[in-house]
Amino acid sequence: MSEDTARPARPATRSALLGAMFLMATSAIGPGFITQTTEFTAQLGAAFAFAILVSILVDVAIQMNVWRVVGVSGMRAHELANRVAPGAGWVLTVLVVVGGLVFNIANVAGAGLGLNALLGLPPAIGGAISAVVAIAIFTVRRAGAALDRIVVVLGVLMIGLTAYVAIVSGPPVGDALRQTVLPDQVSWLVITTLIGGTVGGYITYAGAHRMLDSGLSGPEHAGQVARSSVQGILVTAVMRVLLFLAILGVVAGGVNLADSDNPTATAFGAAAGEVGVRLFGLILWTAAITSVIGAAYTSVSFLTSRETPQRTTNLLTVGFIVLSTAVFLVAGTTPVTLLIFAGAFNGLILPIGFTILLWVAWRRSDLLGGYRYPRWLLGAGVAGWLVTLFIGYQFVAENLGKL
Repeated sequence: MSEDTARPARPATRSALLGAMFLMATSAIGPGFITQTTEFTAQLGAAFAFAILVSILVDVAIQMNVWRVVGVSGMRAHELANRVAPGAGWVLTVLVVVGGLVFNIANVAGAGLGLNALLGLPPAIGGAISAVVAIAIFTVRRAGAALDRIVVVLGVLMIGLTAYVAIVSGPPVGDALRQTVLPDQVSWLVITTLIGGTVGGYITYAGAHRMLDSGLSGPEHAGQVARSSVQGILVTAVMRVLLFLAILGVVAGGVNLADSDNPTATAFGAAAGEVGVRLFGLILWTAAITSVIGAAYTSVSFLTSRETPQRTTNLLTVGFIVLSTAVFLVAGTTPVTLLIFAGAFNGLILPIGFTILLWVAWRRSDLLGGYRYPRWLLGAGVAGWLVTLFIGYQFVAENLGKL
């Protein structure tokens, strides 16, 4: 795929669809989610289960609509936005790319921390090595196929390792189930940040844009698009729950994570000893490297079209990764603060792009090839949209007095 020619239309393969599903899932469960889950579980305990549930429900409503609109129309989100209102696509592009860049700086930092826990490498060196690995994926001849295979393998590895830690940590599952629907406390900042970090910004479009590039588009493929989006959401939900349970077991056991410089490593170490610390390093690195790939790929997809020569797209993607890494190495930014900020920022901009896609589903059947959009799906999307508006309002109201 490195030839300087436009990408030809081709039928979607099972490998490409798996890649799209796991790109969405691994983008949503990157180091940002790991950091946020640890921080917020330490704060809220089992009550954090409610925030997990809300984030999954919003994720379902948003992703099913995003995949369906993008897949049936055969156009990327910013292209649709420009068709709805000239210039709206460029506004959306700026918001997504800025959010993606902030996230990717922290993704590189997270990869450095992962290799530090796994191999003892200094975080700066680990981040630079990880960036080189990500860049290599976009410089091989068949970059798309390499991306698909790598995110699937790393995604499965991450889920398996986290499941092991969740089992050995012995979480209070009964209490978590109760507080999933009857939480002892609710924090809108936590929910806004979690949704922004797992479905906001570039993450909203990662899987859908990859699916489109795989060749799956048009009204005739609506059913296959729907199935793929649901499967990707299930993968994401499983990983979210497993990571939460792994941290909850440690917190419920009385381990204090508040004073730790690396609370997630401390939690995994408390659950499984030195092996747990190494597993944390591998999980964090896996989450970070797949998120570096996802953030770069998706952000650049907003700067290009499907007719853009693949060589140009690859060069822009490499440049995006290099810029992210350079900022991390020069600024030495601490990833925890940056990841939480990026999550909140992306959560606040989430309704903007989603509003446009819902409008296309409701009023612009001409952009969907005359496809009759399911009313139940549109209703679910509107419900998810209203939740993001409400959460954003609560977040602003909760923090306005602090400014």
